[in-house]
Amino acid sequence: MKLEKLEKQAQIIYICSDAVGETAEAVAKAAMRQFAFEQVKLKRIGHIRSDEEIAQIVEEAVRSGGFIAYTLVQPELRETMKEEALRRGVRAIDVLGPMMQAFIDTFNDSPKRQPGLLHTLDDDYFRRIDAVEFAVKYDDGKDTRGLTLADVVLIGVSRTSKTPLSIYLAHKGVRAANVPLVPEVKVPAELAAVNGLVVGLTMDPGKLAAIRMERLKAMGLPFSANYASLERIEGELRFAESVMRSLGCPVIDVTEKAIEETSGMIVQWLQEKQ
Repeated sequence: MKLEKLEKQAQIIYICSDAVGETAEAVAKAAMRQFAFEQVKLKRIGHIRSDEEIAQIVEEAVRSGGFIAYTLVQPELRETMKEEALRRGVRAIDVLGPMMQAFIDTFNDSPKRQPGLLHTLDDDYFRRIDAVEFAVKYDDGKDTRGLTLADVVLIGVSRTSKTPLSIYLAHKGVRAANVPLVPEVKVPAELAAVNGLVVGLTMDPGKLAAIRMERLKAMGLPFSANYASLERIEGELRFAESVMRSLGCPVIDVTEKAIEETSGMIVQWLQEKQ
């Protein structure tokens, strides 16, 4: 295994796994959101199989001043990582080990010790793939026939995170469609016939104006465009509120919410609905 040349003064978190490392990376990203570091980088190193690879990783962490987060299901590799990190004075976080030990101690069972079981091609995997394809097909109201097939239908004005939230829910196996609410466009009749959960998304007008200004900038359009004017946005939000009220659907203010938090609320509502 060849490790890349170190960047000067780079703050690096090494994500190490004998599978692909997505679990440790997700935990590291969740922790990173609580801090204001802008230069921290995640370096994922997967499919680790030998003590030599671990020694190289620890050596690089020593030189960069970073730390290691790892999910190693093989006990020999886990022990090597602990010993090598301790010997070299590098902080190493065992993301999976304590949870596995809790299973062993509480349920008197032994783990399979097979890397990558999280990504086994089981029914859950194929359900997530289907949900992602569904979210893409029925994004942004492109085909309103999908609204009656969705587990969740997200409605809201432009730039209230409908599409990224649909994709995020899809990775949890939830079939999500979304519909933009625009005063000049008739609300799809299919919305009244949705069998799943309809959720309205709203946002503070000032925050939404700032987001739309960035969108105009990215597209090379003038900032004077009506799309980003506060008056226009407030009118859109009033229209959207009236639609949501008529449907009697729950509404989430996403102004200060991460997609993960919004998704968690929706998944909980789905479970309560079942």
